[in-house]
Amino acid sequence: MPDGQELDVIVTGRSRTPDGHWWYECEAILPSRYQHPDGRVEPGSAPTAIVVAAESITPLPGERYEALPTAGAVAGRQWVAVRVRGVGQEGPWWCVHRRDCWQARDGWLTRRITAREAVALLADGEDARVCDVCRPDRALRTAR
Repeated sequence: MPDGQELDVIVTGRSRTPDGHWWYECEAILPSRYQHPDGRVEPGSAPTAIVVAAESITPLPGERYEALPTAGAVAGRQWVAVRVRGVGQEGPWWCVHRRDCWQARDGWLTRRITAREAVALLADGEDARVCDVCRPDRALRTAR
């Protein structure tokens, strides 16, 4: 931590950002509270998701992180294609999202795709559209 304190965490994944830096997704058990329906409150703890720069993580002796789920630039799958059923006469189509978009769900088929695959999919205008929320086309313009 910035002030020299240490915190034990459970490492659940890692990712590499486009600038090349590695980050670890972790869970820290932090103080919390539980409020009962009758209004009573008692102290407790809860796992809390945090993200930590790789250089700030010190693995336990014997721990290896090669088996961790890895996402990001090194994995190359920054985009999500969701197959959406059409309505009425409209056939099914692909909706392209940023990987972290909250709208990237509810399809009957979902797959992670590379920037090159996303650009190619969007080039076929009839069978693919961009998400109106995360607008991946703006970032993908630079990937062409």
